[in-house]
Parts: sequence; structure tokens; C-alpha cells
Amino acid sequence: MLFRHSITVKFATLVRSIMIDLYDLSQTDGADEWREKEAKDLTDLVQRRITHLQNPKDCSKAKKLVCNINKGCGYGCQLHHVVYCFMIAFGTQRTLILESQNWRYSTGGWETVFKPVSETCIDRSGTSSGHWSGETNDKDVQVVELPIVDSLHPRPPYLPLAIPEDLADRLTHLHGDPSAWWVSQFVKYLIRPQSWLEKETEEATRKLGFKHPIIGVHVRRTDKVGTEAAYHPIEEYMVHVEEHYKLLARKTEIDRKRVYLATDDPTLLQEAKSKYPDYEFISDNSISWSAGLHNRYTENSLRGVILDIHFLSQADFLVCTFSSQVCRVAYEIMQTLHPDASTYFRSLDDIYYFGGQNAHNQIAIYPHNPQTAEEIKLEPGDLIGVAGNHWNGYSKGINRKIGQTGLYPSYKVKEYVETIKYPTYPEADKERQQ
Repeated sequence: MLFRHSITVKFATLVRSIMIDLYDLSQTDGADEWREKEAKDLTDLVQRRITHLQNPKDCSKAKKLVCNINKGCGYGCQLHHVVYCFMIAFGTQRTLILESQNWRYSTGGWETVFKPVSETCIDRSGTSSGHWSGETNDKDVQVVELPIVDSLHPRPPYLPLAIPEDLADRLTHLHGDPSAWWVSQFVKYLIRPQSWLEKETEEATRKLGFKHPIIGVHVRRTDKVGTEAAYHPIEEYMVHVEEHYKLLARKTEIDRKRVYLATDDPTLLQEAKSKYPDYEFISDNSISWSAGLHNRYTENSLRGVILDIHFLSQADFLVCTFSSQVCRVAYEIMQTLHPDASTYFRSLDDIYYFGGQNAHNQIAIYPHNPQTAEEIKLEPGDLIGVAGNHWNGYSKGINRKIGQTGLYPSYKVKEYVETIKYPTYPEADKERQQ
């Protein structure tokens, strides 16, 4: 047992050394400066295109796509619902009209918290209207109302995890998860805060003493456990927190090991402080109380979840469960704050996904002969439909060529990035050139 522990410690040290070498390589020959500039240029381009679409010169003539925010779920789920609507609006060149009056979180609607999705076009009226029946069938309909993604038929090509064809080369060179980056651009536009929220966020930052280095931990309990996710004790999260601090210590001096703890379990903060006295846990327990099932759909709860997501996204690293939409939103926002934050996380369960997405595929790059009855055969070039990562060196999926489902070594595949030809926005791109 002692021998096994010694091997594990040596292996972890070796991995940290390799990670530091990779980090040092990434900073050479101006690569870091190139990434910063390329990320900014790509972001500016996409945000201009979105802004152009959302602010037509004549709203009465604009083609529109109507999305009602009140899907029967929590904030993260509702935000992703609007993102899905927005992506289809962008792909079909329609201005998104967001209906949010009597929002279950705030009766005044989306605009009481975030900036309006349009400055020039908020009216859903038009000469013709109808429910979604497909991009081609709706071609001559001015106002189209979109259902939730579960009821979407026929499905257009503009759903995650596809990215725009014209940005694909640049994105795949820049970013480790191009699909998450593309989703993040719509999140970025949607959550532009109203001035009161911006001030409240700044005040909370000062009050909590939020500063770097810091690792974000999100622990979702209550309604998720036993239904959508398994129970994970705080110790499971802290294993990865401790490992990342060891890695950070190889790069920079650590004055204090800080953790921003976001949870819907009000008892967890005291438990964490008791079990890990060498850490400084930063948390607002009033947010944990407001996240409980009986208090969740209130303006106070909305404020709390927005602040939690903000601080989680601002952390240097994120430890959470991707089965939670809150965690995935924080990860998406992270992508807008760094040239590439695709590796700034550890999920205890799911890989990153977007609810209602099209198939997530990988391509085999090495052959694999099954060693057990649970494994599947791989040949280079085989397309693998991913079911999940077991985080033990193996993933589960289906080899689409031979129709077998089972386990395979995660390192023997690479991501298949699907590209879609989106409409062009020459006027928005012309602004860039000027």
C-alpha cells in the first residue's frame, strides 16, 4: 500500500512538471501576446455581428424570432434556453425578441437586471407570424415563435456544438473548446449588467474580499442529488483544489489558499472551514439560503445566483459538476475572460455539454484493441459518439462505424469540431475594417 502511494505521489509530481513545461512553452516567441490579440479580434467581430443583427434600422420590416424566457426551470437553464433561441436567430438572420414580462425571477422582466437584447427593436408585431416549422418553411413569415429545444422540429443546423465555418480555422488554432467559446459569445451579449447590478457586484467583491489566487468550488445539492446527479462530499472537490494549488505554486507565490464556495447547502461552509483550516473560504451564506427550493424563484435568489456565477467565472480554476447549469454557465463566462480557459476546470461528473445539443463526436487517432469485455475496438478515423468521460483514463461512447458501445482510452481520440455555414454579416464586418 505504501509503495502504491509512493508511485501515485511521484506520478502527480511528474504531471505537474509536464504541465509547467507546457505552460512555459506556451509563453515563448510572443505566443501569449498573439493569443490575447486573436481572442480580442474574434470576440469583437462576433459581438459586432450580434449587435448589428439585434439593432435593425427598421424594426417594422425586420424578420424576428420570438423567445419566451419562462421555461419551467432555474436561472442557468433559462439562460441557456435564451442562448439557444439566440443562436437560431443568428443563424436564420432574425432579430431576437425576448419576452420576459412576469419572469418567475423578476416580474419586471429581463431588462430590470440586464441590458435589453435590442436598442431598436423590442416589438414582436409583423405582417405575418407563426410557430417554428423550419428555416425553409418559415422563409416568408416575418415573426416566428420558437418552442423549447425539446420540442424543436425540424432541427436547424445552428445548434451546439457546431461553430461557424468562417471562424473555424482561427478558433481551432486559438481555443481548446471552440464550441464552448461560440456559446460563450451569446452569453456575453445577454448578461451585460444594468448599472445597479454592476455596482452591487463591485460592492460584493469588496465585502467578501475576493482576490487572486482563488479557486471556485460549486457544490449543488437539494433537488439535483438523486435525480440528475450523485452526491459528492466536499472532500472530492478539495482533492482537485489542493492539486491545482500545488500546480499554481510552481508558477507563482501563493500568499493564501482561497476558495470561493458557492452552494445551495447552507451547512457546507462551516463544514468546509472545520475540515480545511489551512484554506480561506469565501462565501455568502445568505446566497446558499436563497438557493433553497422554497426560496429559489425570488429576486433575492436571482441576485444570489448571478453573484455566485460571477465569482465562479472570475476564479483561476473551477471545481464543480457539469450536470449543473450554474457550473456550465460559469465555465462559459470564463471563456470570455481569457484567450483560452478550456482547461480551467475539473468536473466531478459530466463533460461539458449544452442541453438539446446535436451529437457530440470524437475521431479515433490511435487504434485500440479491447482488453476487457467492456471496451470497444478503435481504428484511426473512426467516428465515436461520446456518452461521457469516466475521468479515470477512459471514456464511454459508440463507435459509429461498427455500432459498438463501450469504453475506450480517452487519449486515443480527439474532438470532432463540426462546422456550419452561417449567413454573412458584411455590414458588421465592414465596421471592423473601418
